[in-house]
Amino acid sequence: MRIAPSRIVTPFTKRFMATSTNASSRRTPASDEALASLADSGWTVQSELGSSRLVRKFEFKDFSAAWGFMSRTALAAEKLNHHPEWSNVWSKVSIALTTHDQGNSLTELDVKLATRISEYAKQSGDKLLKE
Repeated sequence: MRIAPSRIVTPFTKRFMATSTNASSRRTPASDEALASLADSGWTVQSELGSSRLVRKFEFKDFSAAWGFMSRTALAAEKLNHHPEWSNVWSKVSIALTTHDQGNSLTELDVKLATRISEYAKQSGDKLLKE
């Protein structure tokens, strides 16, 4: 049986498809309305020297909960081909999002990933979201 070349999916073509489907989100600046809606879930915009980033801190019950949250976030980031700057100390996670290839500005892709991260944080029991 012969498979048509257009139907062959390799790790390269999967990554290309993920990149190409998010290309317009990567190029489109984040709207003020979208950024304002993220503020309700604890995200803030930091701007300095012509660059902007979305930042948020999370706190979970313990290290395992934080690690689970980070694992879910990593899978979503990989799927979107958009990766956060982050750090983890025991139950605490800090995340910053910016689109580097758009001059460290905020794009629809940052908003899309931040929205998913907020959903995962809520499902994982983020303590800071409840305050």
